[in-house]
Amino acid sequence: MGNQLFQSAREAVMNVVKGKHESVPEHNHKHDYSSEIDSNSMSVAKNALSSAYANSNDAEKAQLRELQEELFNSQQDK
Repeated sequence: MGNQLFQSAREAVMNVVKGKHESVPEHNHKHDYSSEIDSNSMSVAKNALSSAYANSNDAEKAQLRELQEELFNSQQDK
């Protein structure tokens, strides 16, 4: 079955990263709403990573660190 917390964390990070790459500049009129969604998605991803890390084996922890780095890098792209 796999580690559900790990899978949830991976999906949450991918949603943030995917959202950053799919943002369309012509939708600036929705900027405040979009920023709120980005902030919420980022919080969800960070919490999911934290929960998954506490309940993972060493191999999963290594992958979670990579996901955390990817999440951090997506924040720097703002």
